[in-house]
Amino acid sequence: MKKRKVPLRKDIVTGEMHPKKDLVRVVKNKQDEVSVDPTGKKPGRGAYIALDVEVAKRAQKEKTFDKAFGIKVNADFYEELVAYVDHQQARKELFGNDA
Repeated sequence: MKKRKVPLRKDIVTGEMHPKKDLVRVVKNKQDEVSVDPTGKKPGRGAYIALDVEVAKRAQKEKTFDKAFGIKVNADFYEELVAYVDHQQARKELFGNDA
């Protein structure tokens, strides 16, 4: 069977390239609303971050998405992002790569 190409994306916090499934997409829509995009299909400007709580906390501390999207991102969003990444990381450890 032919081996498929794995799409890679850059983590905007660390600058490292990772397989797309190991990252979470954050999107800014035309109304300047920033949200987590678990499907990866929401319309708008997207940026990726690794499914790692330490990376999410670093993004929170450095206000990475404020810089990436050029707007002031609400502090509540960063809390939501850390909680989402923590949950997804725990799922991955429990269920493996099928989660």
